[in-house]
Amino acid sequence: MVVKYHFRLYLFTFAMLCGFGLLVFRLWSLQIDRHEEFAKMIPGAKKERARIPGPRGEIKDRNGVVLATNKASFEVRVNLAEVVAEYKRTAKITKTPLPEITFEIVERGIRRQKPELDIYKMFEETISSRMREMGVHKGYPVDSLRVHYRSFGGAVPWVYRDDLTFTEFSRIAEHNLGLPGVTVAERASRVYPLKSVACHIMGYVRLPDDQRVSAEDRKGWDYYVPDDFGGAGVEKSFDNYLRGKPGVRVMQRDQRGRPVGEVYDEYQEPRKGNDVYLTLDARMQLIADKALRDAKVGRGAVVVIDPATGEVLALVSVPSYDPNQFIPSIQQADWDALLNNKTVPLLNRAVKGHAPGSTFKIPISFAGCLAGIQKSHFNCGGSVTYGNTAMQCWIQRQSGGAHGSLNLSDAIKQSCNCFFYRYGNAAGINNITKVGKILGVGEKTGIELEDEDSGILPNPEWLRAHRPNERWSDGYTANTSIGQGMVLASPLQMASVTATVANGGKSWNPHLLKRVMDRDQVVLDNPPSLRGDLSASVKPDEIEIIRKGMWKVVNDPGGTGKGAKITGVEVAGKTGTAQNWRRDARGNKVDDNHTWFISFAPYQNPKLAVCVLVQNGKSGGGCAAPVARRVLEQCLALENGYQVAIEALPPAEGHFDHIPMVQYADAGVPEALGADEDGDTGVGAPVAEPVDDTAPRVNATPNIRRRADSAGSAGSSSGQNVPQAVPVRRVGIFNRGSSQDNNSSEPSKGGLFRRLFNR
Repeated sequence: MVVKYHFRLYLFTFAMLCGFGLLVFRLWSLQIDRHEEFAKMIPGAKKERARIPGPRGEIKDRNGVVLATNKASFEVRVNLAEVVAEYKRTAKITKTPLPEITFEIVERGIRRQKPELDIYKMFEETISSRMREMGVHKGYPVDSLRVHYRSFGGAVPWVYRDDLTFTEFSRIAEHNLGLPGVTVAERASRVYPLKSVACHIMGYVRLPDDQRVSAEDRKGWDYYVPDDFGGAGVEKSFDNYLRGKPGVRVMQRDQRGRPVGEVYDEYQEPRKGNDVYLTLDARMQLIADKALRDAKVGRGAVVVIDPATGEVLALVSVPSYDPNQFIPSIQQADWDALLNNKTVPLLNRAVKGHAPGSTFKIPISFAGCLAGIQKSHFNCGGSVTYGNTAMQCWIQRQSGGAHGSLNLSDAIKQSCNCFFYRYGNAAGINNITKVGKILGVGEKTGIELEDEDSGILPNPEWLRAHRPNERWSDGYTANTSIGQGMVLASPLQMASVTATVANGGKSWNPHLLKRVMDRDQVVLDNPPSLRGDLSASVKPDEIEIIRKGMWKVVNDPGGTGKGAKITGVEVAGKTGTAQNWRRDARGNKVDDNHTWFISFAPYQNPKLAVCVLVQNGKSGGGCAAPVARRVLEQCLALENGYQVAIEALPPAEGHFDHIPMVQYADAGVPEALGADEDGDTGVGAPVAEPVDDTAPRVNATPNIRRRADSAGSAGSSSGQNVPQAVPVRRVGIFNRGSSQDNNSSEPSKGGLFRRLFNR
């Protein structure tokens, strides 16, 4: 019986020990093993969502040559709200008063002073001093720091450094900074590997200012890092394809607001944007660019189009610039230099309207076809009188002679002004306007470039709208018929006109987009689109009259474009010289003629249509035609194995020097062409350009790297005197530099960058 009670006692004791052991194990598990987990769950702990911008897609030529890509770079971002919170915590312990400044605001028209915490002093004492110890401090504009804090607090990180070298990055990575709000991030930074090549097409990227980053954009994000967006060129036109998809990073903070880790299950990796393939051929782009440089052209343009599709194969404007200057931001001094450069390297002359001179006789020829006068003869007696004005032909001005009776082909060959005065009036301004709309003259072609000019095709309606005190007359039609007076056309428009002649009457919309790719998948394939079809109303034999006239310009002894002749290739073309003037540095009027040459080749089954503009040249035949010859010869040779090295080019320098004639060092003297033998030297009184080249249009100001002031310079100390009043003004808070943000490509899970972010 005693044994029975002993067994029960032992069993009860064993059960008590097991229960006590389980209780101890549970307490250890909850309080020690899972301490961090429950610490995050107590009141005050929270998750914070950070937006990770997606890298932009690449821009490539039709053959896959990369024109714009990304490179890895590093930046230091600072959450200013955390800097303030840490400073307040320390100040509370040390019982130190918080630093304050005042700044001026305007409310309802009344100026008053408003106090705010001195974020500069807090930043200097909390962050900059440590950065100086590591030798990675860099100057920054203090007012940008303050404006950013006023605008966003900690919602959008302020970029303290966006130009870390790998050595500096490694130096920061070696130290466990423990600095409040400071993170080091890798980002994708835009780079243009060919430098100035196709710069006017590429454009540049920039970051949004405070007007573009709205509260709605930041909604749902604790940290909002914005995307780069296209500021100009195709970077802007195709921005919706190029921009990447943002990712998400979720950080866990404890009750004290300190980061304690990342919620990896909620991480979403950013996705790269689509790759955009252009119609450009990088080889032809380089050929055209070098053709202008080797000819010492200081201001001009070349456009090459495929006549069968309207695809733009090359589009060059000189002078040029290096778009890499704009990444991550352009120095103020460099931006000022571009704006103050009188030759205006920012201007895309290939899409800007210029007086086209005698090249405009080709659209006029089509207008005569619509009127049924294409086989008529008109007499050149040296001049034609309209009203009280005798309008001369160039031959009378040059030698006192006349061309006599001419048909359309010979008039194109001789570039006879008197013929086209009469021919244009016989065709009528209504037919000229109709042809212009089909060919894309006098209105934008629709190419994917925001800075394209529409040009001007004057007619009675246009005159009433712009010069209501004047009335249309035959004299206006005559001037329009030779591409002078109020007519303006861009090299792109004239290249498109040439392509229409070359292919027999089809007017394709010139375009730059070839296709859009998402890795190996085609997102968009951009087919050619027809603007109009002159062959529907003009017979093939009538179009051939115009084509034959252009053939004679280059190949007949009396043609004005012999400088474009290529052995073994039949080239057709048309010269043009428009008399213009500009004001020099002293304000004096000086001649600044626009010399043109439009051409296509081969004559049968044309493959290329080319337009060349040379500013301040003597004549189209002596200056622009040799450039066209160089472009056509080398571009056509590509099919026969001619090699062009794909290389980066520095910016082409501009100048105002007069160009009497273009002669390449490796080319022979053009047949029967001397400096004074090209007759197409313009006619009439020189006119001024309606848009002054010295005042370029800047559609989107880039991110400008503002100069560091004395307070934010590398040698400043936290005790340095700082102005106590900072005027409020609209400042692009994302202007890059030491105070700007940039497009970011966050690292994948794990790795050094993620560990740095977690610190």
